[in-house]
Amino acid sequence: MYGLITTATLNDVDPQAWLADVLARINDIPQTRLRELLPWEWKAIREQQKAA
Repeated sequence: MYGLITTATLNDVDPQAWLADVLARINDIPQTRLRELLPWEWKAIREQQKAA
């Protein structure tokens, strides 16, 4: 758990928001899209959504 929180923090991602979203989505996301749940990918997707 410490590694997940540290990785999120090092990527300027709110660990609580990221983990809550990942845990809510991980069961329904296809294996080919799991990369989207990595903190740096998750952050980039969120920033794109905010800009749109």
